[in-house]
Amino acid sequence: MEEKNLTDVTEFFLVGFQYSQKSRILLYCLLLLVYFGTMCGNFLIITLVSTSKILHTPMYFFISELSISDILLATNIVPNLLHIIMNNGGTITFIGCMTQLYFFGASEACECLLLAVMSYDRYVAICNPLRYSSIMTSGHCLILSITCWFLAFSIILIHIIKTAKLTFCGPNVIDHLFCDPVPFLELACSDTFAIHIQIYIIGTVVVFIPALIIVVSYTSIVRAVLRIPSSTGRQKVFSTCSSHLIVVSIFYWTMFSVYVVPPKDLTISMSKILSLLYTVFTPLINPIIYSLRNKDIRKAVQEILSKREIW
Repeated sequence: MEEKNLTDVTEFFLVGFQYSQKSRILLYCLLLLVYFGTMCGNFLIITLVSTSKILHTPMYFFISELSISDILLATNIVPNLLHIIMNNGGTITFIGCMTQLYFFGASEACECLLLAVMSYDRYVAICNPLRYSSIMTSGHCLILSITCWFLAFSIILIHIIKTAKLTFCGPNVIDHLFCDPVPFLELACSDTFAIHIQIYIIGTVVVFIPALIIVVSYTSIVRAVLRIPSSTGRQKVFSTCSSHLIVVSIFYWTMFSVYVVPPKDLTISMSKILSLLYTVFTPLINPIIYSLRNKDIRKAVQEILSKREIW
């Protein structure tokens, strides 16, 4: 009987935002609009990169891979979140929670790795321009992409298998918007020390090492840019990686604010809002930043529109 009580929890209750009905309807409409914009923007990037010849370069290939990761992240979080908001909370099964944890962790890990690969691509393009075409070949880019996806999904899978073996005997209320690792592990009745050690190891591999690669790459890029004699030349070179820098800054700022170095006065409500930034709004912002600040993507859109006018 005691053993049965230790495995009673088969579903969890996600609290979401406990607002008034009017506020929840407004939030529901906003998130639905954001999700629609996320899907349209990222699918547009993927379509343009796959069809437009001027975008058949390593940089745009990795941007399209980043769009796939953003679509996966938003689709994993937003539909269930909309259900929770409209019902002022909602239940999710243990398997459903594990699945959400898996795709959340895998898509975030993949994004970290892809951002690091993109910074390496910019480093080679700016610091070794004569060797760029021989280093960043289509085969090399494909291998880097496959490595990012395989590493992210395999590492997180090992973590999820270990997490699924934990015992949950109650309570089953997660005061969050989705199955986030931190509030989820707080509900475990069994010892989570090994899981936390595993999280630190995973964080080092898929968060801190990619962040270090980005810092080292851009340090070299800044040095190379400063050696350019003309200010016009410096501005032109730096503009090629400004969009990537903005995306990296937004992504790592929100992630570090929640998981790595959270503010001392960070409340549960503020944690939920920050979670919305990197799970819902960042996937929307990424294609906007790359589109607005990139002449090639705007040119590809104009080409498609002009072809439709001809037909």
